[in-house]
Amino acid sequence: MSRLAKKGVMSIQPYQPGKPIDEVKRELLLEEVYKLASNENSLGPSKKALTAIGKALKDLNRYPDGSSFYLKTKIAKKMGMKPENFVFGNGSDELIAVIIQAFMNEDENAIVADPTFLEYRLITEAYGRRVKVVPNVNMKYDMDGIRKAIDDKTKIVFIANPDNPTGTYVNDKQITKFLENIPDSVIVVMDEAYYDFVDAKDYPDTMRHLKDRNLIVLRTFSKAYGLAGLRVGFALANPELIDCMNRVRLPFNVNSLAQVGASASIDDATHLKKTRQVVLKGKKFLYSALDKIGLPYVQSQTNFILVDVKMDSWEAFQKLLRYGVIVRDMKAYKLDSYVRVTVGTDKENRKFIEALKEI
Repeated sequence: MSRLAKKGVMSIQPYQPGKPIDEVKRELLLEEVYKLASNENSLGPSKKALTAIGKALKDLNRYPDGSSFYLKTKIAKKMGMKPENFVFGNGSDELIAVIIQAFMNEDENAIVADPTFLEYRLITEAYGRRVKVVPNVNMKYDMDGIRKAIDDKTKIVFIANPDNPTGTYVNDKQITKFLENIPDSVIVVMDEAYYDFVDAKDYPDTMRHLKDRNLIVLRTFSKAYGLAGLRVGFALANPELIDCMNRVRLPFNVNSLAQVGASASIDDATHLKKTRQVVLKGKKFLYSALDKIGLPYVQSQTNFILVDVKMDSWEAFQKLLRYGVIVRDMKAYKLDSYVRVTVGTDKENRKFIEALKEI
């Protein structure tokens, strides 16, 4: 029935998520499988979140709070912002779609880097809008190149900071200069999904730009907070931009369990601290091990590492599966000899290195 599809739909390549553990067990008859493909929190969610979710199960016959009021109020207080600076979504993916619906006219374009998170391009094209691509330089955003690519039809610039899949980041000086030198008609979407893993001292404080710039910052509970299965993301911006987004987002878009789980997670500073420690320790181990094997990698400000395996990435992915290790093949990003590996527990990291040596 593809003849019934809207113009351009059949040319879109669907986003391919990481391979599920159960599927690999079933296909390869494996008892133990380690998933290091989707940048999830290997420690799982906070126990406080699980307890809160358990208590909320009895109310599943009720619709969720359509505005995520209590979650919004709590996180606003924590971040020193006002509730009207926030809008919540079914993960950041939904908020990307909301942004495009709220702000992009049919003849306008969005600018993305290459490589970067594929959903920026895929969702924009799904809504029939044009995408301009600016290649990265040495695995880092070319901010001058992006600025030069802006034309009178550019409405949105997507910046993943830190970037996925490279793990690199744009520093405070670069962001400030960029924001000062773009037209007022352009909205910059700063996706900070991996914010909680950053340890770079010159990482930008984007909150200080919200009042005087057309800036939308995206954050998520899927990564460091370990709630990927519940899909909770949020956007921060000035109230005028938030109001526009609220006018097009779907009602009840964040389910009740997601709201109480995220709210409880905010209270568990110990879990977040432990998560950071595990990731920082794990990266040091993986860097050292990869150095000994002699495989290049990209220094990362996230909970994953981009590794050049010096062979076809799909072949490496398939071979690692046989050892019960799921990584992310980077062919979709045109990085044909790279895989992306999530920093896991010590056991998971060692298993990955052992399997990598074998292949």
